[in-house]
Amino acid sequence: MNSNCAVFGCTITNRYTTMDTKALRQKILDLAIHGKLVPQDPNDEPASVLLERIKAEKERLIKEGKIKRSKKSAKTSDTPHYENVPFEVPESWVWCKFQDCMDVRDGTHDSPKYTQEGYPLITSKDFKNGQFDFSKTRYISEVDYKNIIKRSKVDIGDILYSMIGGNIGSMIYIQHDNYFDMAIKNVALFKPYQNSDISTKYIAYFLESKIKEYQAIAIGGAQPFVGLDIFRNTLVPLPPLAEQHRIITEIEKWLALIDQIEQGKADLQTIIKQTKSKILDLAIHGKLVPQDPNDEPAIKLLKRINPDFTPCDNGHYTQLPDGWQIASMQTLCNLTDGEKQSGIKRINLDVKFLRGEREAKSLLSGKFVTANTLLILVDGENSGEVFRSSIDGYQGSTFKQLRINENMNEEYVLQVINLHRKILRESKVGSAIPHLNKKIFKAIEVPIPPYKEQQKIIKAITKAFMSLDLIMESL
Repeated sequence: MNSNCAVFGCTITNRYTTMDTKALRQKILDLAIHGKLVPQDPNDEPASVLLERIKAEKERLIKEGKIKRSKKSAKTSDTPHYENVPFEVPESWVWCKFQDCMDVRDGTHDSPKYTQEGYPLITSKDFKNGQFDFSKTRYISEVDYKNIIKRSKVDIGDILYSMIGGNIGSMIYIQHDNYFDMAIKNVALFKPYQNSDISTKYIAYFLESKIKEYQAIAIGGAQPFVGLDIFRNTLVPLPPLAEQHRIITEIEKWLALIDQIEQGKADLQTIIKQTKSKILDLAIHGKLVPQDPNDEPAIKLLKRINPDFTPCDNGHYTQLPDGWQIASMQTLCNLTDGEKQSGIKRINLDVKFLRGEREAKSLLSGKFVTANTLLILVDGENSGEVFRSSIDGYQGSTFKQLRINENMNEEYVLQVINLHRKILRESKVGSAIPHLNKKIFKAIEVPIPPYKEQQKIIKAITKAFMSLDLIMESL
């Protein structure tokens, strides 16, 4: 059991067996390029013969002036053998450099003037999940387009590979269904030599297997990159052409299965989110835990909050248990700011820090809040999200303090807010910077159970959510 899981990318935990689909995908690619995914056929033409044909085609194209020999490389060797190869391959395979079997170049190094329309100038920013994303694509004139394609024309069967920036390794295999006239910049172009017999799809899978390696050797600071010389001198394990096709078929069979697994994971994640929402819905309708007739009714709790409290209509909560009441959110809590202070160095409790997205930054003045304070996001796309400060600090500019009346169970009120997050997000006001619609927030109808029942509800929610979170973590 354990050995099989090691092979196929599974992780054994105490309660669940999980499948790391990324590791499984990498394992399949590794087996493929090591010659271990499909059996060899002694009747296949050896890859050495294939490579000699490719070399001959390359030399013909050089002599005809259709391509140029790399300035930093000598004439292609007559032998396909290299010392210090990364690993052993089957006897019918051969090692070669990329520059021996593919034309490797890049896009323009210039910065042409952008136009409102024209030809798309494709960069790695236009890559997303192996497809083109045109949401931020820029366009150039026909004149600039024609100048660029003299150096790097993209054709069907080519591979575009990101060589710069944070997404090194992003790749698109050009086929009939995604081909269009384009120019490229800061993108490596892997192009089979004209009339050569090589499967660029096999090469694409090999490149995918090398992503982590290329990312590790990238140079530069803010904009790391992989130079063309690195690509051109990468050693490629080349199988016979017939085996290349068998490998592709087998890889795609496995990847289709992985896609099914990942879709199943996504579906289950959706179900878990829906289940959590249903649990909260049951909770605020009095259907999650049984009622105790001996509990103090909620009306007494509300009278302690406001002696003048008058029960309101139940609205759409028409069948609440005895002892429950309905109150607006503004009855139960209020939004405030911390006391202004200056001259004291404290942590800036902004959203990025509270989410753990950056290190702490200090300010010398601000609105002081103590540790364990609830902060509700009132500016931005995620308005309505609530955080709890872990330390003393200054309140971030996009927050308000959320003060929940001490007569209420704090966690119960927070779960009601959580249940209304979608409504709060969709009802924001403002255009440039959307804000929490405080009117709608204050008007939220909150079903109020007796205090002891609130405690029981939170205990039941916590128990159910822990189980669901364990399942989510195992995916």
